[in-house]
This record gives sequence, C-alpha cells and structure tokens, in this order.
Amino acid sequence: MTKATRAKAARSKAPKAQQAEPHAADSHEMIRVHGARENNLKDVNVELPKRRLTVFTGVSGSGKSSLVFSTIAAESQRLINETYSAFIQGFMPTLARPEVDVLDGLTTAIIVDQERMGADPRSTVGTATDANAMLRILFSRLGKPHIGSPQAFSFNVASISGAGAVTFEKGGRTTKERRSFNIVGGMCPRCEGRGQVNDIDLTQIYDENKSLNEGAVTIPGYSMEGWYGRIFRGSGFFDPDKPIKKYTKKQLNDLLYKEATKIKVEGINLTYMGLVPQIQKSFLSKDVDAMQPHIRAFVERVVTFQTCPECDGTRLSAEARSSKIKGISIADACAMQITDLAEWVSGLDEPSVAPLLAALRHTLDSFVEIGLGYLSLNRPSGTLSGGEAQRTKMIRHLGSSLTDVTYVFDEPTIGLHPHDIRRMNNLLLQLRDKGNTVLVVEHKPEAIEIADHVVDLGPGAGTNGGQVVFEGTVEGLRASDTLTGRHLDDRASLKPSVRTPSGKLEVRGADTHNLQNVDVDIPLGVLVVVTGVAGSGKSSLIHGSVSGRDGVVSVDQTAIRGSRRSNPATYTGLLEPIRKAFAKANGVKPALFSANSEGACPNCNGAGVVFTDLGIMASVSAPCEVCEGKRFQAEVLEYKFGGRDISEVLGMSVAEAEAFFGDGEAKTPAAHKILTHLSDVGLGYLTLGQPLTTLSGGERQRIKLATRMGEKGGVYVLDEPTSGLHLADVEQLLGLLDRLVDSGKSLIVIEHHQAVMAHADWIIDLGPGAGHDGGRIVFEGTPADLVAKRSTLTGEHLADYVGA
Repeated sequence: MTKATRAKAARSKAPKAQQAEPHAADSHEMIRVHGARENNLKDVNVELPKRRLTVFTGVSGSGKSSLVFSTIAAESQRLINETYSAFIQGFMPTLARPEVDVLDGLTTAIIVDQERMGADPRSTVGTATDANAMLRILFSRLGKPHIGSPQAFSFNVASISGAGAVTFEKGGRTTKERRSFNIVGGMCPRCEGRGQVNDIDLTQIYDENKSLNEGAVTIPGYSMEGWYGRIFRGSGFFDPDKPIKKYTKKQLNDLLYKEATKIKVEGINLTYMGLVPQIQKSFLSKDVDAMQPHIRAFVERVVTFQTCPECDGTRLSAEARSSKIKGISIADACAMQITDLAEWVSGLDEPSVAPLLAALRHTLDSFVEIGLGYLSLNRPSGTLSGGEAQRTKMIRHLGSSLTDVTYVFDEPTIGLHPHDIRRMNNLLLQLRDKGNTVLVVEHKPEAIEIADHVVDLGPGAGTNGGQVVFEGTVEGLRASDTLTGRHLDDRASLKPSVRTPSGKLEVRGADTHNLQNVDVDIPLGVLVVVTGVAGSGKSSLIHGSVSGRDGVVSVDQTAIRGSRRSNPATYTGLLEPIRKAFAKANGVKPALFSANSEGACPNCNGAGVVFTDLGIMASVSAPCEVCEGKRFQAEVLEYKFGGRDISEVLGMSVAEAEAFFGDGEAKTPAAHKILTHLSDVGLGYLTLGQPLTTLSGGERQRIKLATRMGEKGGVYVLDEPTSGLHLADVEQLLGLLDRLVDSGKSLIVIEHHQAVMAHADWIIDLGPGAGHDGGRIVFEGTPADLVAKRSTLTGEHLADYVGA
C-alpha cells in the first residue's frame, strides 16, 4: 500500500465530526458590537454578518450614524492608525476609542460619506479623482509640441526661474557656485490657476470725502479704534486726519496697494499692507459660502468676478494649451463631458503609454458606470452636490482588487432619481459579491430591499432613540411593528385636486451649465416640484435663474459650519431673545448668559469639558469639575427666569422650551416663534444646547430650513428637503410644505422622492438624459398628466409608485 492510499484510508476511518470541523480562521464570520454608548446609543448590541450587505435604518437622529460611523468605522480607522510608527501618527488625526465594551471581528473600513469636497477654486473633479494627474502625464509624453514634464500642464504649478550664488560645504571647505533653475508650470499667470479674475470696486471700500479718523474705510472690522487704527496712524505713509480725496498719488497708492511692509508702532513690530492686498488675502482666499453673512454681503458688493480673459476660464497658460494630441489640448479634454472624453481616450492607441491609457480608461469608465458621465473634469469640486461628491469618492474603489474590506456608505441614494437608484444598488451588490462587507445607512425602500440583513434603530429620535428595535431580514422588517416596518410599503397617492396658481415667475433663455436656452413659466402660490435624472439641469435652472432674485429664500444643501460650541440655540438666533429675557428679569447684562462670553466658566472657558492633550495618543476629555459640565459661572446660575437657570433652559428639548416660552411668567414671543419653526420641521426632540457637530445630515438641513422660515420672502426654494428623512418623516414634511403654501408662500422644490412629486400641484421635468443629453424641459403640468402620459423616465417611475 502506498503512502498516499494509507493516508486516504486513515482519513476515511476518521470520525465524521472530526472531518467537518471548521478551520479556526473561519470562525470570525461576524462583526460583534456589544455595549455601544456613542452619542445617544443605549448599550447597543448587534452582530453583523461579514461579506453581506447590511442596511441600517430608522428615523433621522435615531443613532444610525453613531453606530456605523462613530463606533464601527471609527474604531477600525483608529486601529489601523495604531499600526503606524509614533512619528507618522504625529501627523495623523488622533482618534479616541469609541464608547463601547466589545468590538470584535473588525476589518479595514473604507468610509464613503456625504461630506462636500473642498471648495478651493483650484480643486476640480479631475484633481480630486487623479484623472487630471494621468492626463498630465499623457500630454507630457504624447503632446506636440513637447513643452515639458507633467507639471507643465498643471494649473497648480506656476512657472518660475531664478539664478544666483549658492554656498555649501564640500570636503571641509566652503565653496560658492553659480546655479540657475527653471520650473515650467501650467498655471495661467493672470488668474493664478483659478479661472476667474476679480475686480475690486474702490468706491465701496472707502469714502473719499472723509479722513481715516472720520471712518473713511468701510471694510468690516477695519475700525480706527482697534489694531488697524494703530497701524494706519503709526505707519507715517499718510495723514489720518486728511480727507482721502486730497491724498497725493503716492499716498493713495500706499493706502490701497502697498505690499506687506514691516513698521514699528509704539515699540511693537507690526506689518502694514494696502487695503486691496489685505482684502485679497483675508477675504478672497476663502470660500464665499463659508463667510459670515455681513462679510459675504460686503464681498458680493465690492468684488466682481469674471472669467479670466487670458485663459478663458481654463486656468492653464498659453504654452499648456498649445500642446495637443490629435488636435485636442488638455484644456479641451478637461472641458469635455466625461462620456465623450472616455470615447476619445479609447481611440488613442500608443504602445509606449499603454498602462497609463488603460488606467485612465478605467477611471473614466468608472465615472460613466456610477452615473457621473455627464460631469466634466474641469468642474469645480465645490459645486458638486452631496450625492455627486459621494459617488465621486466611490470611483477609486470600483474595480479595486481588495477583498474582505468593510465599505461604509452614508445614504448613497441621496440626489438620485429612481432610475439612477437601480444602478447604485447594482454597484453596492458588486462590492458585496467580491467578498466585502457593505454597511449602508439608508432610508429609501428601493435600497433597503436589496439588503441581506437589516438593523432598525429607534424607536424615536434623540433621547427617545439609540436602541435596536429590529434585526433580521427585509421580510422580517416588513412584518415587524417598528416605525420603519409600518411605513416600508407606504405609497403616496395623487391629489384629487390641485391648487390654482396666483401668478407666474418667468425664466427666459436659461443657459447655465448644460441648460439649452430654457424658457419656462414657474407658477406662483402653489407647490412646484422640479425633477429629472441626476445631471439633467434642475439645480442649474433653479439656482442659476431663480435663487438670486428679490424675495426668493433659498435653502440649499451646503453644510452648516459650526464648532462644538455652536448649538441649535446659537445657530437659529434663539439665544438672543432668551439672553435678553434673563437679563431684563434679573437687571444684569445679557452677555452674562452666553457661555462664549462673560458668563463662561473660567476653568473650561465655557466648553463644559476640559481636554488633556496626550501627544500622539487621543486627547482625554473630562467634564469640568468647577461648573460640572454646565458651562457657566456659579453666580450666573443663581439668576432665574420662569424658575429655571440658563443651563436648565439649554438642557430643554425644543418641545419643552416651546411650552415653557409659550405662556406663563416665562412668555417670550420672539423665542417662541423660532421654537415653533423648529417644531414644524420635526426637530421637537433636539436639545437647545446640543452641539451642532452631533447632528445628522437630515437634522442640519431641517434646522437651516427652520432658520430661514422666519425670513421675509414670498418664494421658497428647497433643494431636496427629503435628504436624510425617514419614511415616516416624509409625511410630516409634506404637511409642512402644505402649511407654507396655504400661508401664501410659493414653493419650488428640487426633488426626486416620488411622494413629494405625487403631492405637487405642478411638475417641471428636465431631461431626457444627463449632461449634454439633458438641459431641456421634457414635461410641465400636473402629476396626474405626467402619470397618464408616461412620456418621460420620471413619469414611468411615478406611475409605478402610485400604482397607476
């Protein structure tokens, strides 16, 4: 008997149980989470199957993101960071271990969130996805005439040259040598790679009839009482008591254009800079949307932006634009729609750059596959919507050979037409089928239905949430008595009658982005829904031709910028009437009732917590021992209003505060009005003092809507208000939209959700496709007509939805 047959016989005699015993490595098939307590989670325990698609659902604010992002993904990233040396960790963000007892079976997490991309003018779709980097190499190798290395095609690199003597030590002796250097960059010298130039209206920054001491400078923050006053007076370049119109040419030039110059004022070394370079440095280098309202108003009044006349908005120098492949320059390639660019690249056949062409084709095909083929590579990344930004981040993971990775998605269907959601579902399933664990936070029934496993959090939001109310299959969820289970098969029906318009808002010859000279009359006094596939031109039409008009209040999807010191009370302006009411009742200053001002606890500076920096380790935060986390000085807390101190008021929920300030001795109409708006948008559960950084995406958009509801304006523009909303909350939103219209407002809603479409009085559908295949109006009329005709993609999906 041979050795092989003896071994075979021995195996056949072995007991069956011993044969079937699994390998120890195969026993880790679950991601186990026990005792999760991040944010509002209440000792949550879940076991998630690996290599499956798990969807997390529940009302907005129920704890989905706290479980998925702040616990599972955060711990995975922290553990990966710990594998690097202490030196490298010093350059990385320090992450604290999440509040959780056990986290087992984690794999490398790749987070694809909805955070908007940076709004720097030089950041484009091409630079954000490395497509530009590959194009630059391609043109440096194949472009005729040859102008230099890849950086000669980069609008982030300026062309510079220089020469001079350099001193260095060699063999123990100091030697001097003449050296010259030359860097060829692709940056347009006029606009410095921004594609736009700005002109400053000098009449708006100073009043020539006044002297500096009389307040001639009208720039926000440039008063003569502060440091600027000291610098102007001590510079010696001009007389601060002389009216500006009497300045000599040199004095006016020093005031307006002088470059940074060191001066000494009252024994202190300071830097003087002319007003124009000062404005360019302090205001124009920032994203306009990130500015405070009064500074943004100043910039919009003073600065006019126009396309750079030298590079025609391409950001590139004349040399970079002169080098071409088959008659196409890199500027032409970046301006093409990506579907067209992919076609052009696939027609290039050059063996010397074959690997580069293959990688570039794959990247461009991924754009098309993911439904972003309508973009162009020169599109500024700051102009992408949340959904587009998220899908752009997905591109680098498509076709990746990595397996056994955990992909974490935050509502990947946001901003997607029902037609595009099917494509997104296929991409998620592809990632799963390659052997990856896919975790998705989602509200759309179409996306929930493809899940292998569902975790439903609730039962409510905020302090009423943070518990797992269901875990299992989609069918099990449907049969369960949870809020999500009950609403999963909800279908809105078409309204039996629609409102009659009270007027119309005319748009003529709209040609922003891909719009093709669109003429449309938008009815007023009714609920108008603007829809169409992603990239069909909805936002271009409304934000480009309607939002800037007088009396139009626009609530878009830009993120709320706020630190952990910002909360619903400060953001909405609610704290102002509350502080005044406390001050009046107690005969003291309102500033005492601000944790960011005079009333702040001196130990923690009003933060409520004390941070200890431990270098490469995560900072440790502990509640302040002096104020016990209340953020205010002890003497401030002795002042009462309606029987409550300021910290107790900030600890109230919106619903409690609405009742508290509504009547009785604490009646404050100004505060009550803001609280009513917050309740109307479904945020009654939020705490007034809760940091804005802890709010979910849906909560942030609704708090923005509540803030804008008090503004004077007859026309409201809402950009996808159902983003981040649970199925049950959509009903409440429809009620709010109805109340706004019935109060005499005109509502224009950009939306993909079929429930909102069915509820509309008038629908404007753009299409038929995306990019240059869109930009036309393919339907305008009532939802009933759209369903009856089924002439567009939207019509077909809406008909299926309402069961027509």
